[in-house]
Amino acid sequence: MQKYPMTLEGEKALREELEHLKKVDRPRIVQAIAEAREHGDLKENAEYHAAREQQGFCEGRIQEIEGKLGNAQVIDVKSMPATGKVIFGVTVDLINCETDEEITYKIVGEDEANIKANKISVTSPIARALIGKEEGEVILVRAPGGDIEYEIAEVKHL
Repeated sequence: MQKYPMTLEGEKALREELEHLKKVDRPRIVQAIAEAREHGDLKENAEYHAAREQQGFCEGRIQEIEGKLGNAQVIDVKSMPATGKVIFGVTVDLINCETDEEITYKIVGEDEANIKANKISVTSPIARALIGKEEGEVILVRAPGGDIEYEIAEVKHL
């Protein structure tokens, strides 16, 4: 059985999405199906078919979230001692060795990844290169645009 690593924030977001799907979206879709049925012939009824399709997506997402939460391995880095080592859930300040540009990433579960918020999946090439390394080390990231060297400036348990 596969475990899904996630942060406390990631688990909370999934629980909120699940509650919204069950308490808001599901009843709305059931109501839309009921209204579409009242319009008569279901073969020619586009609203009915659209609502049924929405229902399929909604129920599929509910099952997916319930499965992930059931197999979640919630990791709270705030409760762990800060050792300077890169582990799941930490925030890492990196310095590009070539350009001296600084960038900060938080290593999170796949569902939480959001590059615009600088949250990278634990399975991403950068995170895989970082895991297990320590502050001060230089890592090599094999990126599609070429190899990039980063120095690990700081590892934070936020």
